[in-house]
This record gives sequence, structure tokens and C-alpha cells, in this order.
Amino acid sequence: MIAVPASRLPMRLSLVVLAAATLGACQQRAAAPKISEPSPVVPAPLALPTGNGCGPEIARTKAIVDSDVATGNLNKPVGERFNADLSQAAAECAAGKSGEALHLLAAAKSRYGYR
Repeated sequence: MIAVPASRLPMRLSLVVLAAATLGACQQRAAAPKISEPSPVVPAPLALPTGNGCGPEIARTKAIVDSDVATGNLNKPVGERFNADLSQAAAECAAGKSGEALHLLAAAKSRYGYR
């Protein structure tokens, strides 16, 4: 062990404390700011048309497509093409051609990956 003269002991203790404080300051890191994730879009509950036949079937599909476009699950240009196909099916339904309307609806849903 090295003997330290009494006159230098306070100075050495001060240097040790200063060095410890300096190293302690280097070790402290500021907490990274929290970045909040954007909250997902939660659509309002979808009220689907009820009933049987081609009219309500087409209306239900149109409501789902419109909701998917509004929430970003389906891009707008694809939604517009899908709705154009649904309009053709609706015209056939309005003309009393239920079989043709349901066939057009099924083809459109299949084309765009809907069940």
C-alpha cells in the first residue's frame, strides 16, 4: 500500500469524487422519446341491407366494398371498378333478370377476391 501524505489526501479524494461524478454523468442517457404508433382505423359497425334476392345481395356487397375503400383495405380505383360491375348486376336485377344479376355478382366477387 502506498502512503499518501495527509496534506494531499483531501485533494486526491476530491479528484476521485470528481472522476466518479464525471463517469456517472457519461453513463446517464436521456430516455428516448416515445413514438406513438398510429391507431388503426376502426370503422363504425357496418349495417348491411337485409332481405333475399338479387337486390339485397348486391346492396350488401356494395356496402362492404364501400367500407373497404373507406378504411383503405381496398384502393379507390379497384373499388370504382368493382362498383361499376355491381351497377351492371343491379341493372339486370332491376330489369327482372335475377339469374343474370346473381351471375354477374358472383363473377365480380370472384374477380376481386370476395366471397
